[in-house]
Amino acid sequence: MDAADIAAGRERWQRRYDAARKRDADFTTLSGATVDPVYGPPDGVTYPGFEQIGWPGEFPYTRGLYPTGYRGRTWTIRQFAGFGNAQQTNERYKMILAAGGGGLSVAFDMPTLMGRDSDDPQSLGEVGHCGVAIDSAADMEVLFGGIDLEKTTTSMTISGPAVPVFCMYLVAAERQGADISRLDGTLQTDIFKEYIAQKEWLFAPEPHLRLIGDLMEYCAREIPKYKPLSVSGYHIREAGSTAAQELAYTLADGFGYVELGLSRGLDVNEFAPGLSFFFDAHIDFFEEIAKFRAARRIWARHLRDDYGATSEKALWLKFHTQTAGVSLTAQQPVNNVVRTAVEALAAVLGGTNSLHTNALDETLALPTDESAEIALRTQQVLMEETGVVNVADPLGGSWYVEELTDRIEAEAEEIFARIRELGHDGSVTAGILRGIEDGWFTANIAEAAFVYQQALEKNEKRIVGVNAHTGTVAKELEILRVSHEVEVMQKRELGARRASRDSVRVKAALDRMIAAARTGENMIPSMLEAARAEASLGEICDALKGEWGIYREPARF
Repeated sequence: MDAADIAAGRERWQRRYDAARKRDADFTTLSGATVDPVYGPPDGVTYPGFEQIGWPGEFPYTRGLYPTGYRGRTWTIRQFAGFGNAQQTNERYKMILAAGGGGLSVAFDMPTLMGRDSDDPQSLGEVGHCGVAIDSAADMEVLFGGIDLEKTTTSMTISGPAVPVFCMYLVAAERQGADISRLDGTLQTDIFKEYIAQKEWLFAPEPHLRLIGDLMEYCAREIPKYKPLSVSGYHIREAGSTAAQELAYTLADGFGYVELGLSRGLDVNEFAPGLSFFFDAHIDFFEEIAKFRAARRIWARHLRDDYGATSEKALWLKFHTQTAGVSLTAQQPVNNVVRTAVEALAAVLGGTNSLHTNALDETLALPTDESAEIALRTQQVLMEETGVVNVADPLGGSWYVEELTDRIEAEAEEIFARIRELGHDGSVTAGILRGIEDGWFTANIAEAAFVYQQALEKNEKRIVGVNAHTGTVAKELEILRVSHEVEVMQKRELGARRASRDSVRVKAALDRMIAAARTGENMIPSMLEAARAEASLGEICDALKGEWGIYREPARF
């Protein structure tokens, strides 16, 4: 790009920056020096390839979605939390919000993630252990008791039974008296990554995609601010993928959901802004920053060139980040505070829109109140003390970061081409479904994990406290343990709830839901009615399993 084009871009950026709202804050260094809101090539200098870097708030958004960067608004502190029963988790949420958290992120226990009730025999010993137990809309009421859902953005990390859980959330909001059309938040719903990495599905892919399409239509029509899909790379990375695999598989899944929306006749400019993303922030600092920058650029280009998006918001890739759980160590766990801080800083320098920081004890158990507070304070120190919010994309133009960004982008494009080749019609969706069926994704992730493990065992890669600097004076941590009483009480409450509800109304609602499943009717209204009647999660999911069957992964060797 020649000097005149660069200068014209700077002028465009300046006009947009001047017109945008900025926070009332001190944008100087610790020593009092004034810093500019963005930096670029000196005046009169030609910079080959600068069109790929550009200015904040301009296509291809390598440097961020907004001309102001974090001067306009900082990222949302969205701490992932959930354990025990709804009342216990509600208390943790109120602590997070009172301590400065900007939104909520719900962690569900394993029975809920698998669409089972707490009194299901397969739930034994798991109720409330890795998240909160939710059996019906009444639990959702307790979970968000005293928290205004109309004013609080809420993310829910669940995919297989995401749609019935979402309906229970809507019922809880209705019972608060909220205007449902004004709700704002994110539902994960991303079933592709379940088959690729996490393995928490209920049905075969096609029925899941049917439900997701219904949800996309419903939210576009009834709850325009709510994001019905958070396409997740986090679990792909935690399963052992490389950074480029995480990026490519995640964006390919996103393209698949775009194709789903288009197949429903939805306008890409209207539904694409409702897609958000969820990435892992791993420990290789610069590689992670490059990954986030490349993600925005790739998404914007493909949405424009392949799927015909024309509105700016349809081209935006908004993403939440969580620091890497897989990087945490049981050995010398206090070191995890350092790892989390470095990973969080990478996410911030990469321009994340919201962030969860892991607690130091999460490799051993659910976080204690103290470790959860340290994780929250980690973000607040970055936000309030380090000056990283003062300049948009401060590493833009770094030879190393730009080379890494280009390299990861090129690797991702090679993977996209291979996914399209897998399909029968050249679409990304067909390639993803074939890749799932053939075990292509899982085999590639397993190979990447194996290569890394070999490097660890050969001491080519080093982890402090594990295969380097193993001596320590640290004492064992006290960890949070969920009492067996949680399961006993949850099962007792669920039994009482079943006994007191109108069973005729529940059966009628479930029958209407199945009738809708057999036609082209949108299933959300009938499922919502089942939730209002206090049908349990297990009852809703079992009814659908009876209609659609259960998916079992083919055996592979």
